[in-house]
Parts: sequence; structure tokens; C-alpha cells
Amino acid sequence: MERRDFLKNSAMAAAGITILPSGSLFAKDNGKVRLGYIGVGARGMNHISEGILRDDVEVVAICDTQESSLKICREFIAKKGKPAPKEYTGGLDAYKALLDRKDIDAVIISTPWQFHHEQAIYAMNAGKYVGCEVIAGLTVKDHWDIVNTSEKTGIPYMTLENVCYRRDVLAVLNMIRNGIFGELVHTEGGYQHDLREVLFNNGKQYYGGGVEFGPKALSEAQWRTQFNIDQDGDLYPTHGAGPVMQYLNINRGNRFTSLVSFSSKARGLASYVEEKSPGHPNAKINYKNGDVTTTLINCANGETVMLTHDTHLPRPYSLGFRVQGTKGLWMDVNKSVHIEGVSKPHTWDKADDWFKKYDHPLWKKYEELAVSAGHGGMDWFVFNGFIEAVKQKKQTPIDVYDSVTMSVIAPLSTESLKKQNKTMEFPDFTKGKWQNRKNTFALDDSGF
Repeated sequence: MERRDFLKNSAMAAAGITILPSGSLFAKDNGKVRLGYIGVGARGMNHISEGILRDDVEVVAICDTQESSLKICREFIAKKGKPAPKEYTGGLDAYKALLDRKDIDAVIISTPWQFHHEQAIYAMNAGKYVGCEVIAGLTVKDHWDIVNTSEKTGIPYMTLENVCYRRDVLAVLNMIRNGIFGELVHTEGGYQHDLREVLFNNGKQYYGGGVEFGPKALSEAQWRTQFNIDQDGDLYPTHGAGPVMQYLNINRGNRFTSLVSFSSKARGLASYVEEKSPGHPNAKINYKNGDVTTTLINCANGETVMLTHDTHLPRPYSLGFRVQGTKGLWMDVNKSVHIEGVSKPHTWDKADDWFKKYDHPLWKKYEELAVSAGHGGMDWFVFNGFIEAVKQKKQTPIDVYDSVTMSVIAPLSTESLKKQNKTMEFPDFTKGKWQNRKNTFALDDSGF
């Protein structure tokens, strides 16, 4: 579809929807993006499945320390009839040989969190675009390292935060930009997801209710559980923070200024293990991470943000979004919207009724490509945004400042809790540039 048709059919014909033009639809260059993958476990395979289906992507090389993951990836690529990529394995430094190759344009990093910082910095120094799973680093210094390296090398770094592209999330962004909620005052989000079967498994009961973690387990239970033993804090803030940042124009005319965290007692994980396997030693571990961590953030323009991390207790999945302004609000949990003067007084409307009207033009255009992708389609959008940036040799739609801002909440919340709920100053990774930068996220389809 020509760009002018997209604007006419999607933007102008849909009541209340605006989208700003800039740049060409896609790069004129028909060359393929040559990708390397570091980490091809569960999440890495999601990205492999996106890349392998595209005509503009060539999977050149893959790296993992575990043969089991490489085998699954190898068989998947062969089944799709694609050429076998070069494999790198062995020690923890095996990824360096992959990144030293001259025939790779970009890298997708899907390894455990503790390796992201080092691998991303090596990749940027090697001249590769970086698309990295959350989180960027374990300390505040790690996040500054990422920024400084990206600025020094001129290589973009993008946290692959797919929730920024969730259909309802983008519809709400469209509503905000059209003034439906009035002036924003308060937002909420988080990661409220029962992960007990992810944090514990015993191989045969993979994601099925085991009680083991570490070397005896598979996938995330090999490493992620240990963070809940050692660290109290919001360990996974980006699913909530990423969309909220777009709503509030963070790093683009607004910024986070301070943060304070509170954490409940930790009972859920030990209780789960004891129930599954009475008397098991893992039920006697002192899990430091509280079952519910609440983080409050102030913004330069006066808004407040609340993020919730809740992964150790029985509950249905929800990211708990709330967007509230002077004219009304949206709440994710009850899937409802209330707009003063439009909704009946003191009555909720079904959010879907509003989302049909304000469905984002990107979703209206690319629905057929996205719907079969992971996580309800948002995986296609975040992967496509990264690939298009590489093809066009332009900045990624979620840039390095956005990436580290949403990620650094993890170590900041831990530090706040260590210091008895001390209010922490939020780093300004833009070094003042936030005051003049403009929000371009999802304003056109030249890279999302």
C-alpha cells in the first residue's frame, strides 16, 4: 500500500485518529538484514521464529551455551527450509566470535539478564545494532555504560519491549494524543503474572509445576529464580514502564525525577514449594524478593506513576494499566473506560467500544501480519521496528535512553528498599536533552 493511501484510509477515515507523516514507508534498499542471535532458548526462539519468516532477514549465526537449545533451533530452521546458520557454543565468551564477524548487521540478545550488559557493549563496539531483551543491566552503572557506549560508537541500542505495541496499549496512546483523557495526572502499570511454574520446574515438569531451580531445572528456572532469592525489588519493570513512558512523553519533554519502592513480606515461593513437595529444602529458603513490590515515581511535569511487581502468588495475568486524566480514565484490570460527558455518570464503558474507534493505524494496517506472531501480535511489531531501523540505518523506535530508563527502575527499586524506602534520584540519561526532544513513537509507519 502506498503511504498516501495509508494516511487516507487509516488516519483520515478513522474518526479521531491522527498520525503524522515523516520519511518513506520502507527503505529503498532491498538488501537483507544479516542477523546474529545470542541466546536461542525459549525467548530467543520467539525471535528466531520472527526472523526466519521474513524475506528481508538472513539468520547468519546463532550462539548458545546449551546444546539442547541449539538443537531445537537447528531443527526449526531446517524444517522451514532455510540455510543452517553458523553455530557458536562452548564457554560464556563464545558470543564474541559471532560478533567479530564482518557479515552481521545486527544482533538479538536473549540471554539471562546478567549477561546483557557485557554482550551489548561488545556488540556496539563491534558495530552491530543491538536488540536486547529486558533488562539492560544489573546496576545503575551498567545502564550508564550502555548509554555511553551507544553515544561513543553511534550504534543504536533497543530494548525489545513488546508491550509498547500491544493493541490496547497503542489504542490508548492514540486516545491520549487526541486528548480523550484530558491532561494526564496519574498512570499505573506493572508485571502481575503468576510465575511460580516458570521459577520452578524439574525438566519433565517443565512449566508444569516442579520445585527445582538452578542446574536441575530448565529454561528461566536455571537462573531467574536465584534473583528472587538474592534481591528484593521490582525485578521486571519494563512491561509497565515502557508504555507509560510513551503516554507521559518521558525523555521527550518530560522525565522521571525520583523513585521510592515498598515491598511486602516474601511467602509465596516457599509456600508453593511446600505445597508441591512437602519437606523439600527449597521450601526453607529465605526468598528476599517480596511477593508484591510497589514503586512510586514522580515526573518533571507533575504526574505520578505506580508500578507493581507481583509474580509469586496465585493470580490471573494482568499488567494493571491505569491512565487517568482530567477528563477520564482507562483501567486494564476491568477492561473499562470512563470519559466525563460521554460515559454515563459514575458508570464504566467497555474499553473495546472505545478501542474500535481509536484502534491505532499501525494495527489497522498490519493486523494480518501481526496476529499470528507471539504475544498476541506485539512480537511482530517490536521485531519489525528493530529490523526496519537496521535496514534504513536509522535510530530504533525505542532508543537507548528509553531502554535504560525503563530498565534502571530495577536496581533503583532495590537500592530504595535496602535503604528503608529511601527516595532515589532518577538518573537523567539524556543529560538534559529530554527538554527539547520530541516523541516520535508510533507516529508514522516508517519504522514505528
